[in-house]
Amino acid sequence: MPFRLSYLMVLVALALPATAQDYNGEVRTAFTRVQHLKRGINASEWFAQSSNDYSAARTGRYIDAQDIAVMARLGFDHVRLSIDPVPLEQWPRGKDGFNADFVGRLDRAVDTMLTHGLAVIIDVHPEDSYKQRLSSDEGVDRLTMIWRRLAAHYATRDPELVFFEILNEPEVRDAYRWAGIQERLAAAIREVAPKNTLIATGPNYSDLADLLVMHPMGDGNVIYNFHFYNPHQFTHQGAGWGETWWSYTHGIPYPAPESGMQELLNQVPDAAGRYKLENYWLDHWDAHRIRLLMDEAAAWGHENNVPLTCNEFGAYRQYTDPVSRMNWIRDVRTALEADGIGWTMWDYRGGFGVVWKEDGQPARVDDGVVEALGLKR
Repeated sequence: MPFRLSYLMVLVALALPATAQDYNGEVRTAFTRVQHLKRGINASEWFAQSSNDYSAARTGRYIDAQDIAVMARLGFDHVRLSIDPVPLEQWPRGKDGFNADFVGRLDRAVDTMLTHGLAVIIDVHPEDSYKQRLSSDEGVDRLTMIWRRLAAHYATRDPELVFFEILNEPEVRDAYRWAGIQERLAAAIREVAPKNTLIATGPNYSDLADLLVMHPMGDGNVIYNFHFYNPHQFTHQGAGWGETWWSYTHGIPYPAPESGMQELLNQVPDAAGRYKLENYWLDHWDAHRIRLLMDEAAAWGHENNVPLTCNEFGAYRQYTDPVSRMNWIRDVRTALEADGIGWTMWDYRGGFGVVWKEDGQPARVDDGVVEALGLKR
């Protein structure tokens, strides 16, 4: 009986259409390659998010080859390289349709990372105004064209180590429209880069809840991504973007005892803001709660037989108690690792950074963050 059952299984496998067999092989490839994305760092505000200053003078002093060596030495295995698509198309353009100077600097960054044994996520990371254009078909057409050219350019590197992230936090509220856009962009990438693994995301801001509304794509060689900054009352205290009342807050501890709640609530002048902040204590944020949320992500991955990564998580450091910040980073990191989910911390030298650095100067490593990430200096 076991022999007959085994024989029947072989016949069934041989009878599967080629596309089904190919899809399963692609999924296996994605599961293999996600092992290169266990512990990563975001190289943010370098070739993206820089207030339109992408000059060689600025990018050359913001992060340099010495910084990439630091990333590798600290034990990171990959870098998420954020790229604003706008400077890619600035004049003068080369035959590939891109600004040769900007792309040349990108190439040096990518190749230096690969030389240090780091995998690289090519992350298209536009400003909000650019993403708003995805509400029109013309905006989708333009991003499709950019990805076709960008993927062709980087398909010449090792596909084991170069990943294509379709779009950072798409901010498309209609989950079905975003699913269609993402499938189209993926198809355009596949036309010119059949071997590279893609990184896909849910709609809106790529939160965990956005991951859970997704359905796996038709392409099997895909890793699914989500971002984690919960609770924002803690991770974004003092931030001058997002909700206005965040900018009033500082010194909010994690985990937070209710004994100091009222004093900290008094930082916020309006009742609506105080109500939102109060929920931080009422929701009892701690390591257990974070682990339960990561379990939700892991369950979605298992149910859909797809690999996962969390390629943004972090806490704004300017107004946050360092011990509380390390507690939160450690709890998130250990929860992800307990569920077998790789991570990419936000970020290298910005407001959520793992180092302190002045332009053109050597970086000073934050030993507390390194310890919280489970790395060794």
